[in-house]
Amino acid sequence: MGPAARYAAIAAAALAAVAVLALLLPAQRQAQYAGTPNGYQGFIPNGAVSYNGHQDPAGDLMLDNGTTIRDAIWDGQYAGTIAQNHNQIDQLNSQWVGRTDPVNHQPYVPLQDLYVIKGQVPVQRVTINGQTYYVIEADKINPANIAGFYTYDKWVPNFVAAMNTPGTYAAGLPGNSPVFNWPNITGTLPYQIILYNQNSQNFAGGGLLVLPNRTIIPYGVAINPSGIAFSNFTAPSQIYNPSS
Repeated sequence: MGPAARYAAIAAAALAAVAVLALLLPAQRQAQYAGTPNGYQGFIPNGAVSYNGHQDPAGDLMLDNGTTIRDAIWDGQYAGTIAQNHNQIDQLNSQWVGRTDPVNHQPYVPLQDLYVIKGQVPVQRVTINGQTYYVIEADKINPANIAGFYTYDKWVPNFVAAMNTPGTYAAGLPGNSPVFNWPNITGTLPYQIILYNQNSQNFAGGGLLVLPNRTIIPYGVAINPSGIAFSNFTAPSQIYNPSS
């Protein structure tokens, strides 16, 4: 390859890289849409940032293709509710984590709330005090397509991935299920979720994500947001039977 051809190839590669970067990290004040129209995207709060004169939840945005956008801000509808839910989870964790589950005799583990958007998410890149953030413009999202959940904090990426796995379905867990006795985190979560629901006005209900390989992920449900597009997850009609 001659020098001219090499320079042309390098220039083409550079332009392609810029194009990809522009899609992932949109230009200042230019709104873009992250994720796919049929996918589930998860926002995982871990703090707060002052934006447009008020405090907004901040955290990570996990997309259906496995990409994670750090330093995301949730701005608009449900911002206050998400902050309240997250604070409640933190309070419940401080109260219960480390105690022993009376059923399976394992310690309770830290739980994490997350907010799932069905479809694409409008995201705008902004700079605050010299740092780049990615603002989720929640007022542009149909509220029917937003719902809150919580599960074991280390399984949140698995939860988002499971919702995007064809063949995954949600199921309820009867109170006499042998799952409660499993001596592992999967067995601990269902009873811990019941405790959190009983000790909070922000959470009620729960279920299991059942993957095609029969892996299960127990989860709890936020009372709000609870969009109707998630009714099969917030009020699952199937019952899980580990022997089936």
